[in-house]
Amino acid sequence: MGDAVELEAGGRTVRLSSPGKVFFPERGFTKLDLARYYIAVGPGILRALRNRPTTLERYPDGVGGESFFQKRAPKNMPDWIPTAHITFPSGRSADEMCPTEEAAVLWAAQYGTLTFHPWPVRRDDVDSPDELRIDLDPQPGTDFDDAVRAAHELRAVLDEFGGLRGFPKTSGGRGLHVFVPIEPRWTFTQVRRAAIAVGREMERRMPEHVTIKWWKEERGERIFVDYNQTARDRTIASAYSVRPRPHAPVSAPLRWEEVGVAHPRDFDLATMPARFAEVGDVHADMDDHRYALDALLELANKDERDHGLGDLPYPPEYPKMPGEPKRVQPSRARKSGPTTP
Repeated sequence: MGDAVELEAGGRTVRLSSPGKVFFPERGFTKLDLARYYIAVGPGILRALRNRPTTLERYPDGVGGESFFQKRAPKNMPDWIPTAHITFPSGRSADEMCPTEEAAVLWAAQYGTLTFHPWPVRRDDVDSPDELRIDLDPQPGTDFDDAVRAAHELRAVLDEFGGLRGFPKTSGGRGLHVFVPIEPRWTFTQVRRAAIAVGREMERRMPEHVTIKWWKEERGERIFVDYNQTARDRTIASAYSVRPRPHAPVSAPLRWEEVGVAHPRDFDLATMPARFAEVGDVHADMDDHRYALDALLELANKDERDHGLGDLPYPPEYPKMPGEPKRVQPSRARKSGPTTP
């Protein structure tokens, strides 16, 4: 695996052990290739992670080995990497790393981190999201092209309800993510309510192509707007993160004119550095914008007032939430319900 090497990122030197360890056997990419990738896209991924509590998705032996999500900051983390104290829905809490330098990303790569999962908050206010994140998740029978179609309708919905600008990126799989920078003055519950309003409006406009149904048995061959990705402690892979798939894809930021032209297979550990060198971070100005959720929250109020559409189920590991409907699979509820003579 070779002797340890020292790499520089943002003026700091980070030691990389076992640089020749193969992390992606199908492509032959090593741990050193992963580290060099994160150096190449350093300004971009730091923009996505800066000052955000971040969970590390670690594969110490590469994509073929065991993996785990590390929420608590490692005990051996350098003191120049700050942390933030965050609280989980269970009531437990932890200190998570908050990258403020490119070298923090490189340090995490040394320990087998492929994917970075930042919270939609900053460490100075961990209870007020500053991003509305929309996850367009293709269900069985649908593909990336279906997600593209939904994304363009989503763009129209965001513009209509508050003049919001979304920043699209590939998920690294078959889906698309759209992040909207928002003013940090709403709670996780309110931001989730806004996401539900977006999903319902898209479902009305594209009923054959989009769903917001939480239960898989009800989704059909449609794009699922995963509103629960906005719940506390649910995160989405950051822009430029490498995804744990054999061909080493990455989550690639896109311009809107590229949505429907570019394909997820275009972006991987080998190709993204060249793109970044050519065009830079196409979401570089994201932090220059801050939008309001008032129009979407009013839409949510209208849905509830006029159509009786209230809250939707939370993920199974969450405590029962105020106003949440019964959290039981519809087919199971029918089986356990009263029978007619």
